[in-house]
Amino acid sequence: MIFIVSGPGGVGKGTVVARLLELDDRLWLSRSWTTRDRRPGEPADAYIFVDRPAFLRRVEDDGFLEWTEFGGNGRLYGTPVPEPPAGRDILLEIELDGAAQVKSHFPEAVMVLIVAPSSREQEARMRSRGDDEESIRRRLLVGAEEEARGRAIADHVVVNDEVERAAGEVAGILARHRARPAAPGSC
Repeated sequence: MIFIVSGPGGVGKGTVVARLLELDDRLWLSRSWTTRDRRPGEPADAYIFVDRPAFLRRVEDDGFLEWTEFGGNGRLYGTPVPEPPAGRDILLEIELDGAAQVKSHFPEAVMVLIVAPSSREQEARMRSRGDDEESIRRRLLVGAEEEARGRAIADHVVVNDEVERAAGEVAGILARHRARPAAPGSC
């Protein structure tokens, strides 16, 4: 199965996903590629950090399930074609443009939209992770529109008001989908 966790910047997707991976050993996280610089304090494995030419070579080789330019400044993000170990479900932590691309190719993929409890909390989270003022301003401007687009394509919406609760809710959603009989031709 393919599970997608998406949402606007600063809602805590990465934190929820990290906890979800601790709760569910049947998930395999596909690491996205990006051309952006690593944030101060960001783990080296948060993304596969590459330069623009390396990213574009991967695009030319059809090496991405989805990819997009996001966040201004020519930053590219992409999900490599996944190769999970046998018996593991694919977990994608991706931006909304990528989530929409994956859902269009794999409508049976389960998308969970993560949202912050408020825009004030979303801003505080971006500040705490070291985002610069221009990025915060830009992300907050588009955040409401991203959330509205996400709600239109998501199968489920989870408010990340507390990480343990939100991750538990997502784990329950995934368990319910796994328990359903698979439709012919589904992932």
